[in-house]
Amino acid sequence: MRSVQTLKGAAGAGAARGGGWGGGRAPLQSMATGCIRDAQRSAEGTFIGMTTLYPGLEDAASVGGPNQTLTEGQIREFVLDQLGGYDFDGRRVTLVVPDGTRHAPVAQVAKLIHEALGSRPVGVRVVIALGTHDYMDDEAIAKLMGCQPGRFEETYPGWTITNHDWRNETTFTNLGTIPAERIAELTEGRLTDRPMTVLVNSLVVDTDISLVLGPVLPHEVVGISGGNKYFFPGLSGHDVIDMSHWVGALITSYEMIGSVGITPVRQMIDAAAELIPSTKLLLGMIVKPGTNDLEFLSFGDTRSSWEACAEVSSQVHVKYVPGPYKRVLSMIPPMYEDMWTGAKGFYKLEPVVADGGELIIYAPHITQVSVMHPGIEEIGYHNRQYFVGQWDRFKDHPWGELAHSTHLRGLGDYDPQTGEETHRVTVTLATGIPREVVEKINLRYLDPAEVDIAALMDDPDTLVVPNAGELLHRTDDQRGRLPA
Repeated sequence: MRSVQTLKGAAGAGAARGGGWGGGRAPLQSMATGCIRDAQRSAEGTFIGMTTLYPGLEDAASVGGPNQTLTEGQIREFVLDQLGGYDFDGRRVTLVVPDGTRHAPVAQVAKLIHEALGSRPVGVRVVIALGTHDYMDDEAIAKLMGCQPGRFEETYPGWTITNHDWRNETTFTNLGTIPAERIAELTEGRLTDRPMTVLVNSLVVDTDISLVLGPVLPHEVVGISGGNKYFFPGLSGHDVIDMSHWVGALITSYEMIGSVGITPVRQMIDAAAELIPSTKLLLGMIVKPGTNDLEFLSFGDTRSSWEACAEVSSQVHVKYVPGPYKRVLSMIPPMYEDMWTGAKGFYKLEPVVADGGELIIYAPHITQVSVMHPGIEEIGYHNRQYFVGQWDRFKDHPWGELAHSTHLRGLGDYDPQTGEETHRVTVTLATGIPREVVEKINLRYLDPAEVDIAALMDDPDTLVVPNAGELLHRTDDQRGRLPA
């Protein structure tokens, strides 16, 4: 299939041949033309700057900046001023919010949005952008939105809230198909013979304004999350999810994560979002690592507001260490309930594991590989080369699951002649998942009771990372060499 034989950029010809750790680590081609502006600062130290990735768009409004902490007063003033000055009068509004796997003060800001909008819109519907994550119950929604379980409308009078019902075909509106030729352009030749059908939740179609509220962070598939990504894959049908995630897998998470430009996956997402007829706005948040504090807020078009947030995220959400470690202990917080979501503890730390080293995912609370994607247990975890080298065997499996598999297994190689698969690092699960399941899915098992956290913290060859999954780690020698 030509889709995997015409790889370019970071994937390289080695992706088809199987050379080195997955065909080299060249920077993404899009970085050459999609560089972020240099940060500018006002006399008061507030981050400012012009939109450069999307010429012609009005600059997003913003407050705060890297390593600042916004006060409650600053947050309130910004939200009320920006939304109060926008024309919501007589409009139908759909508010898109993240699910519980994203760490941010959603409730705090959502309540300010409710105050700012008041009775001006003719109606406000809140939809939780699940992608293909598990549905949120009343308890989870209450925690997310700062209300009592089952009593959302008491805290947010006049509003309703619903999960993105991604398993129900009637949820979606078909916005059309992006031709294969255009997909080849957007992906820079990585996919060449498959058109992309664009399905999206009807709540952002049958509305006047789609207002996204969400944090922006480094992301394994798109580079930096947020913006139009809340529509695709947040409210998307499977085609956009599968194709965009597989393009990210062809580039590899190692190369993609933290890339601040318009990556090939971002180009696919933006092209799909152009088909949404409603006005698309983003109230973007940058959360101070390890806290619930905000460092930065931006408001505007989903693209310009995302760009402003992405620049700040690249400075706030990346931690550089002097060199790679032989062993990394990734301690997964409870908000990640299965390996499908908890795998972020690998994505964000893979770049600082030495060749031949080990990354241990420590999560005794995780007992399942994936609640919503049982197909992962069928295929197991493998590197990109394993699937590319056997494409006829795997091409009909959901590409989103193939992509997730490669993201958690990391860089590696596969020899189609011998059937031997090799990996750059060892991935060990110290979780509540049974040994037989862990070994079946091609990972190493470790009893979490045997993990001596104190001893590992004293080991100079080991990096221990609490609350893993949000802060991207890279080594000092990767500064400037990689897109991040």
